Amino acid sequence: MQALLDRKLLFITGKGGVGKSTLAAAIATLQATRGRRVIVVEVGDQSRLQGMFGRAPAPAGVEVALEPYLSSISIDPDLALLEWLQALGGRISGRILASSGTFQYFAAAAPGARELVSMVKIARLTRGGDRKRQAGYDMVVVDAPATGHALGLLGSPQTFGAIARVGPIAGQTRQLQELLEDPAGTGYLAVALGTEMAVTETLELNEGLGSQLGRELDAVIVNGLLPRRFTTAELDRIDVLAGNGHEHLAAQAGKLSAVAAGGAGAAAAPADLSSLASSAARAARAAHERARFQHNQLARLRRRSFEVLGVPFVWGAKMDLASIRAIGERLGRKL
Repeated sequence: MQALLDRKLLFITGKGGVGKSTLAAAIATLQATRGRRVIVVEVGDQSRLQGMFGRAPAPAGVEVALEPYLSSISIDPDLALLEWLQALGGRISGRILASSGTFQYFAAAAPGARELVSMVKIARLTRGGDRKRQAGYDMVVVDAPATGHALGLLGSPQTFGAIARVGPIAGQTRQLQELLEDPAGTGYLAVALGTEMAVTETLELNEGLGSQLGRELDAVIVNGLLPRRFTTAELDRIDVLAGNGHEHLAAQAGKLSAVAAGGAGAAAAPADLSSLASSAARAARAAHERARFQHNQLARLRRRSFEVLGVPFVWGAKMDLASIRAIGERLGRKL
């Protein structure tokens, strides 16, 4: 497999809430540290990456430099469509056009129009050629919407191309379709959690890519994996503690109480220590079962011959830049 990080354009999608934005940021920061000019595109009314880097959210369509070699931009599909129609309408102001029924009628009557003009903006970032930036970025990382909307975005050239078969729009749709179908230039990465629903949605995403673009996912990242900490023998001992080991625990607790009574401070009651140990044993078993289920879902993906990578659960109050960079370095060794 050609290295995924060598592609010019990388789409990252998956079920909502699986950590797409975090993984997009991790990959982008990794590439920036390697000296590649990277921009992260957020589609929709969002600018999470700018907040991660302590920047105030910029208006949609404005490229923001976050650090050397790394920028971000958000694309609002409604605004992108309005700008496109305004360009066609010449001197008609955006305010007048937006308030007219024409804009709403066109948006409703032309399926895929919003998504198409968003895709045109994304493609331009790979090519460059505007007044501010003559050269395209070395890599464009698209933090795409959740699976269903992402497939709508990726299918817009085909959808809209069926309507506009001649003229400049038809030419743009063909160019976009070629870009999205090109395995040397464009890569597709899914992010999932180790849950049945997220993995099922990933499989549906792969089927959608196949039917729309003749492509498959280049890799799947399973985010937030818990470690498998216990051996079979250790689990057997945990089961004893959680189930039939209360008498043993009480005896041990009694010994601890006797020792503590000879020193300063109050001793814990045997029943309290027994209850605490039993609760800890049940918690350990529950953590093991959750990790086992996650890794079973990982195996479910690997049986489909996907390139599957695991990212460990990050323990902390929030995801900071140091954690994002660490995830990027880990992925860089595998991708």
